[in-house]
Amino acid sequence: MNIQTIQKNNSTIALIESEELLITDVQSALDLMATVRYETGADRVALGKQAIDERFFVLSSRLAGDILQKFVNYQMKLAIIGDFSGYTSKPLRDFIYESNNGNHVFFVQTEEEAIEKLSRI
Repeated sequence: MNIQTIQKNNSTIALIESEELLITDVQSALDLMATVRYETGADRVALGKQAIDERFFVLSSRLAGDILQKFVNYQMKLAIIGDFSGYTSKPLRDFIYESNNGNHVFFVQTEEEAIEKLSRI
Protein backbone atom coordinates (compact mmCIF):
# COMPACT_ATOMS: atom_id res chain seq x y z
CA MET A 1 0.00 0.00 0.00
CA ASN A 2 1.23 3.44 -0.96
CA ILE A 3 -0.35 6.58 0.51
CA GLN A 4 0.18 9.86 -1.30
CA THR A 5 -0.97 13.07 0.38
CA ILE A 6 -2.55 15.77 -1.76
CA GLN A 7 -3.39 19.30 -0.60
CA LYS A 8 -6.20 21.09 -2.42
CA ASN A 9 -8.60 23.85 -1.28
CA ASN A 10 -7.35 23.60 2.32
CA SER A 11 -8.12 19.88 2.35
CA THR A 12 -5.73 17.00 2.93
CA ILE A 13 -6.58 14.00 0.78
CA ALA A 14 -4.95 10.58 1.13
CA LEU A 15 -4.68 8.91 -2.28
CA ILE A 16 -4.13 5.21 -1.67
CA GLU A 17 -2.67 2.88 -4.27
CA SER A 18 -2.75 -0.83 -3.60
CA GLU A 19 -2.77 -4.02 -5.61
CA GLU A 20 -3.99 -6.02 -2.62
CA LEU A 21 -7.37 -6.00 -0.93
CA LEU A 22 -7.41 -3.41 1.85
CA ILE A 23 -11.10 -3.46 2.78
CA THR A 24 -12.61 -6.91 3.26
CA ASP A 25 -14.79 -6.27 6.30
CA VAL A 26 -15.68 -3.57 8.83
CA GLN A 27 -12.53 -4.10 10.90
CA SER A 28 -10.21 -3.76 7.90
CA ALA A 29 -12.00 -0.50 6.98
CA LEU A 30 -11.51 0.80 10.53
CA ASP A 31 -7.84 -0.22 10.40
CA LEU A 32 -7.39 1.63 7.10
CA MET A 33 -9.03 4.77 8.50
CA ALA A 34 -6.79 4.65 11.57
CA THR A 35 -3.67 4.18 9.44
CA VAL A 36 -4.60 7.09 7.16
CA ARG A 37 -5.31 9.43 10.09
CA TYR A 38 -2.13 8.43 11.92
CA GLU A 39 0.20 8.61 8.90
CA THR A 40 -1.27 11.62 7.10
CA GLY A 41 -3.77 13.40 9.34
CA ALA A 42 -6.18 13.32 6.39
CA ASP A 43 -9.92 12.95 6.78
CA ARG A 44 -10.50 12.35 3.06
CA VAL A 45 -9.55 9.12 1.29
CA ALA A 46 -9.41 8.21 -2.39
CA LEU A 47 -9.12 4.48 -3.01
CA GLY A 48 -9.28 2.26 -6.09
CA LYS A 49 -12.17 -0.20 -6.17
CA GLN A 50 -9.74 -3.06 -6.75
CA ALA A 51 -8.66 -2.64 -3.10
CA ILE A 52 -12.21 -3.37 -1.89
CA ASP A 53 -13.68 -6.85 -1.60
CA GLU A 54 -16.20 -7.48 -4.38
CA ARG A 55 -18.86 -8.39 -1.77
CA PHE A 56 -18.99 -4.65 -1.00
CA PHE A 57 -20.77 -4.13 -4.34
CA VAL A 58 -23.46 -6.72 -3.55
CA LEU A 59 -25.81 -4.62 -1.45
CA SER A 60 -27.60 -7.63 0.01
CA SER A 61 -24.34 -8.55 1.79
CA ARG A 62 -24.78 -5.34 3.87
CA LEU A 63 -21.01 -4.89 3.76
CA ALA A 64 -21.18 -1.53 1.94
CA GLY A 65 -23.70 -0.11 4.40
CA ASP A 66 -21.77 -1.29 7.45
CA ILE A 67 -18.44 0.02 6.14
CA LEU A 68 -19.72 3.33 4.84
CA GLN A 69 -21.53 3.97 8.12
CA LYS A 70 -18.13 3.76 9.86
CA PHE A 71 -16.68 6.31 7.44
CA VAL A 72 -19.57 8.68 8.21
CA ASN A 73 -19.39 8.05 11.98
CA TYR A 74 -15.66 8.77 12.04
CA GLN A 75 -16.11 11.84 9.82
CA MET A 76 -13.95 10.53 7.02
CA LYS A 77 -14.93 11.22 3.41
CA LEU A 78 -14.34 8.49 0.82
CA ALA A 79 -14.04 8.43 -2.95
CA ILE A 80 -13.94 5.00 -4.60
CA ILE A 81 -12.22 5.12 -7.98
CA GLY A 82 -13.06 2.71 -10.76
CA ASP A 83 -15.32 1.61 -13.56
CA PHE A 84 -18.75 0.80 -12.17
CA SER A 85 -20.47 0.34 -15.55
CA GLY A 86 -20.22 -3.46 -15.32
CA TYR A 87 -22.60 -3.60 -12.39
CA THR A 88 -26.15 -4.21 -13.59
CA SER A 89 -27.92 -4.18 -10.22
CA LYS A 90 -30.47 -1.36 -10.18
CA PRO A 91 -30.25 -1.01 -6.38
CA LEU A 92 -26.45 -0.63 -6.63
CA ARG A 93 -26.73 1.91 -9.45
CA ASP A 94 -29.29 3.84 -7.37
CA PHE A 95 -26.98 3.63 -4.35
CA ILE A 96 -24.07 5.00 -6.37
CA TYR A 97 -26.25 7.80 -7.74
CA GLU A 98 -27.50 8.79 -4.27
CA SER A 99 -24.00 8.61 -2.79
CA ASN A 100 -22.61 10.87 -5.51
CA ASN A 101 -25.29 13.43 -4.67
CA GLY A 102 -24.35 13.39 -0.98
CA ASN A 103 -21.38 14.72 0.95
CA HIS A 104 -19.55 11.68 2.31
CA VAL A 105 -19.04 8.92 -0.26
CA PHE A 106 -18.37 9.21 -3.98
CA PHE A 107 -18.01 6.66 -6.76
CA VAL A 108 -15.83 8.21 -9.47
CA GLN A 109 -14.00 7.20 -12.65
CA THR A 110 -10.61 8.89 -12.14
CA GLU A 111 -8.18 10.05 -9.48
CA GLU A 112 -8.64 13.63 -10.69
CA GLU A 113 -12.41 13.38 -10.20
CA ALA A 114 -11.88 11.92 -6.73
CA ILE A 115 -9.56 14.77 -5.73
CA GLU A 116 -12.00 17.33 -7.11
CA LYS A 117 -15.00 15.86 -5.26
CA LEU A 118 -13.12 15.42 -1.98
CA SER A 119 -11.66 18.92 -2.05
CA ARG A 120 -15.02 20.64 -2.58
CA ILE A 121 -16.75 19.38 0.53
